[in-house]
Amino acid sequence: MKTKNIKIRFSLLALLILLAAFSRMIPHMPNFSPLGAIGLFGAAHFSKKWQAFLIPIAATWLSDLFINNVIYAQYYPTFTWFYEGFYWQYGSYLLITLVGIFIFKKVNAPRVVGGALVSSVLFFIVTNFACWPGYPQTASGLATCYAAGIPYLKGTLLGDLFYSGALFGSFALLQSRFPVLQYRTYQS
Repeated sequence: MKTKNIKIRFSLLALLILLAAFSRMIPHMPNFSPLGAIGLFGAAHFSKKWQAFLIPIAATWLSDLFINNVIYAQYYPTFTWFYEGFYWQYGSYLLITLVGIFIFKKVNAPRVVGGALVSSVLFFIVTNFACWPGYPQTASGLATCYAAGIPYLKGTLLGDLFYSGALFGSFALLQSRFPVLQYRTYQS
């Protein structure tokens, strides 16, 4: 029975993350994305922490494959496995997940909001640093690079808050209705 419960919980967590990742196909404002939130959600709920890293990154990659090769196929001359500079974004998602592991020793609303805010800031810092080579390699050039990214921060922040609320809220609701999903079921 314990193994069956673990599989049900794992399957639901993975499905929620995959659905969130593929919600990127819905028209949205720039940078309004579930990707930071799925890293936080995985960090909070997977009992095996390697799953917290692997499942969100795999869902992100699968949604990227679809976006790059179906939606934006006209912009890529061949099948695209990874887009240029993907490692900066993926690195930021892994960093968000790592930080989420420390934030979510306990899951509650203030930690979800705090995690979403931290996620947005980390994504902003990492991905805008990746754009710095397009600017003068000076402190002023770095400041200009970060200033150019500020308009996109709003979408990142709203996406992280929305999707964190949706993922954590829906799973909490499901846990209250279906006790098999509660973590204490799996502790030895």
